[in-house]
Formats: sequence, structure tokens, C-alpha cells
Amino acid sequence: MPEIDNYMESAERALTSIDSSIVERASGLCIECVRNGGTIFFCGNGGSAVDSQHLAGELVGRFRLERRPISAVAITANSAIITAIANDYDFSEIFSRQIEALGRPGDVLVAISTSGNSVNVLKAVEMARGRSMQTIGFTGAGGCALSDMTDICIMASSNETSHIQEALLVAGHAICNAVEKAFASPEAT
Repeated sequence: MPEIDNYMESAERALTSIDSSIVERASGLCIECVRNGGTIFFCGNGGSAVDSQHLAGELVGRFRLERRPISAVAITANSAIITAIANDYDFSEIFSRQIEALGRPGDVLVAISTSGNSVNVLKAVEMARGRSMQTIGFTGAGGCALSDMTDICIMASSNETSHIQEALLVAGHAICNAVEKAFASPEAT
């Protein structure tokens, strides 16, 4: 079916557009954070909220190897906190307020926005930077705002949300794999 072939080719282009050296740098930030006793936080909206939960789960549980749990939190997951903040303050503050409460210097925020312009994600990055946290952006071709604000930005060069999400999930899994391997080896501390 040509539709399937076209879809797969377009998805492959998005995936191969990701710079693996940037993914490696992001992995290094996460490994350093965990080595120093920090937490990796994840946030995003819609599908990116689910990806946040998925990636945090891979670190707290396991990805491929047996090892100790890694401190990771998807700040997308607590509906009581999110709805209280949205109701009492504003939806744009649902992530930044949680980072203000939980984030510590040396922690890492992985901010996911396929457009790169989600106000609540950008506010979380701003808060994280103000708290001396490292920031990693996951975005698509148009993600200039997020790219400009984060320490490292992983960008899938596509304007198709589905392909951006697919490619960024692969990058996220690559980071989980690297972090896990760093703490599953006998010399890891």
C-alpha cells in the first residue's frame, strides 16, 4: 500500500534527522544528574504527557537491564495537582509550579513540545533554569522557542506531529538505555 510506504518513509526521515551527538550529550547530562543524587523530571502535553510518563517509568522501573531504580518523575501524571494549579492559578503554570516545589539544583528537566511553543512547557523550562537545573528540550522542526531556552535540544526535523513524537520516543529510549547502562555496570556508583 503506497500510504503505508509513504508514512514509513516520512517517519524514517524524521528519525534520521536527529543528531545522535546531541542525544549523547543529553544522556551525559542525565547520567551526571543521577550520579549526583538528582532527579530527572519530564513534562509535556497530550501525547508528550504520555511520553513523559513512559520515559520516567523506564527509569524508575527498568528499560532492559536489572539495576537500582533511577529517580525520575513525570510531572504530567498527578491529575489532582495539575487540575488544582490550573483552577487556582492558570493552566500555563501546571508544570512550572511543580518544578518550583520539587526541582533542585543539579536536577534535569526534559521538556517535550512537538511545536516547541507550549507555554506551560516553556514556563517550566524558565523555572528550571532559575533553580539551577539542567534543561533538555525535545521538539520538532519549528521548535525554536524551546530550542533557544534549553541547554540541549533534540530536534526531529519534521512538521508532522506523529513523526516528531515517533522520532523523539526513539531518542528518549536511547537516553534511557545510556542512563541504565551507566548504573547497571559493576563500576557504577
